[in-house]
Amino acid sequence: MAASKRKTASKMAAKTAHKTADKTEAKTAIRTTAGNTSYNARSVLVTGGSRGLGLAIAQKLAAAGYQTIALARRETEEVAAAIARAEEAGQGALAFVPFDLGKIDGIPDLVRRLRKQFGPLYALINNAALGLSGTLALMHHTKIEEMVRLNTLSPIVLTKYVLRGMMADGAGRIVNVASIVASSGASGVAAYAATKASMVGFTRSLAREVGPLGITVNAVAPGVLETDMTQVLTDEQRAHVARRSALNRLAEVGDVADTIEFLLSERARNITGTVITVDAGATA
Repeated sequence: MAASKRKTASKMAAKTAHKTADKTEAKTAIRTTAGNTSYNARSVLVTGGSRGLGLAIAQKLAAAGYQTIALARRETEEVAAAIARAEEAGQGALAFVPFDLGKIDGIPDLVRRLRKQFGPLYALINNAALGLSGTLALMHHTKIEEMVRLNTLSPIVLTKYVLRGMMADGAGRIVNVASIVASSGASGVAAYAATKASMVGFTRSLAREVGPLGITVNAVAPGVLETDMTQVLTDEQRAHVARRSALNRLAEVGDVADTIEFLLSERARNITGTVITVDAGATA
């Protein structure tokens, strides 16, 4: 009888030790990937986060104390440097995860892996997009399909799988990065503008759908910013856009990042289903 009790106690002790080791290993893995962040920090996912606007958003949210995951096809020198700075500053944590969002079938597994490594995802920033310009009549249909796949289909599918976790948690924030061309229009970007307009409709409808579950869904519509996507513009064209704006200047990526940080905060808990324009008054 005593021997039986000793065996049972031994098994329980081994089981407890195994669980403790698993938890310790999981925490070590997160610390190695994401720096010295608190394990209670809310995790947020920023797509297209390796450069430009996406990286600015990721850096802003990490500095605000979020466990920020920058997602992109490949790691850039810019995001590697940003991760190093975030670790040195101890302001939240910034991690990079490689993934090609054009591979729609891989999205469900991606979300499972992210939740396993970083815990529940509190927020999703759908920023990744492909901006191809050109007269529609001369644009090859494969280019149109590529934009629709990355700018519309991919964020909708990604949101679907991230949303399931938010619904279970009873809270969450979704921010879709649209564009002022979705409402103002512009010559040479008809297909691109169509994909961005689709995200506005997606935002408004999804906000109605998940609002009762404590989840907000909003969109941010930037104007012309200094990013890789706007390098096709000449200095003269940029100056022309600035002159047309109410503030006589261009908006900056930091302005958009600030807006998104606000939408993730409790100060914005009653803001949902809307589009916030950040364009220095270009569409005023």
